[in-house]
Amino acid sequence: MTTTTVRPDELTAAELAGWRQMQLRDDSLTSPFLSPEFALAVGRRRPAARVAVLCDGSGPAAYFPFERRALGIGKPIGAGFCDCQGLVHRRGLDWDPVSLLADCGLRVWEFDHLVAGQTAFEANGVHRAASPVIDVGDGYQAYAARLGGHSAKLLHRVRGKGARLERETGPLRFVFDERDPAMLRTLAAWKTAQCLAKGRRDVFAQPGLLSVVRELADSRAEGCAGVLSVLYAGGRPVSMLYSLRARHLLSSWLPVYDAALARHSPGLLLYLHLLEAAAGLGLRRIDLGKGHDRYKESLKTGDVMVAQGRVERGTALPALRRWQVASLDRTKAVVSANPGLRRLALGAVGLVERRTAH
Repeated sequence: MTTTTVRPDELTAAELAGWRQMQLRDDSLTSPFLSPEFALAVGRRRPAARVAVLCDGSGPAAYFPFERRALGIGKPIGAGFCDCQGLVHRRGLDWDPVSLLADCGLRVWEFDHLVAGQTAFEANGVHRAASPVIDVGDGYQAYAARLGGHSAKLLHRVRGKGARLERETGPLRFVFDERDPAMLRTLAAWKTAQCLAKGRRDVFAQPGLLSVVRELADSRAEGCAGVLSVLYAGGRPVSMLYSLRARHLLSSWLPVYDAALARHSPGLLLYLHLLEAAAGLGLRRIDLGKGHDRYKESLKTGDVMVAQGRVERGTALPALRRWQVASLDRTKAVVSANPGLRRLALGAVGLVERRTAH
């Protein structure tokens, strides 16, 4: 096995085609975050983006998208906003993660959304987390019928809130794939305001994210296309969701709603319209992303497991990095418990990210 490391835009047409074929042949690798289109979009904004191409006697056997940081520390490509990470590979391929790191010039590769089944990356131990999913493969009515108890009652209440919202503001209209660029700008503004109101870091402060979102919104690629879904009431937007679509899969990415209308649950209303539209378009699954938000727990039909951890080479740096990460986790816990410190930290992080993005 030989490994060649290149920037995403240096991949040949044959290599890109081989990558797409591997995703087509393995449902576990379908995620748009594992697609060459996602890697190319990130690579145009992040100079550290790389793809390792593993080849054997028959040609490309695997693709490993990553970012190479200082001191040989590796991250997934699109670190900070990539919801599925790992190696895109030929079925049945065995690989040595330590050799892979060496070939990539890495001492450590850290991940937080490792795709299920890639146990070779788990030798140093991982923390597993549930990532809720919604199965609409049998249609929307079958999905609604599967929900029981609290979730079924919630859907009934949300529909009632939708009727009330319509009476107060005007007719509801849902657009599954809104192409108006102004709505994308509105989503970004709302999302920033939402993050700041909750005392969280602005997601769009992450280098390259907004540009990646804009580029993928124009993509119609089968393996990765941005989809902006909008719910309107009385002619104005009340909630939005930016997702990435890959064939039969829709990955929810950036949900947001008009905070002034929160009592009407516009976010949940959008999801109900989205699920019905998605089922009608032949989509089979909606990935809601890692986390235990109440709306995810109410809407989900199941979970897939993702992993957080790191794989290391046998050098001094991994031990130092473990100490560094542990110290950072302790610091985060202290800051999170103190609102004043949290505001100061968020301001400092935003300043650093704006400077390093230029």
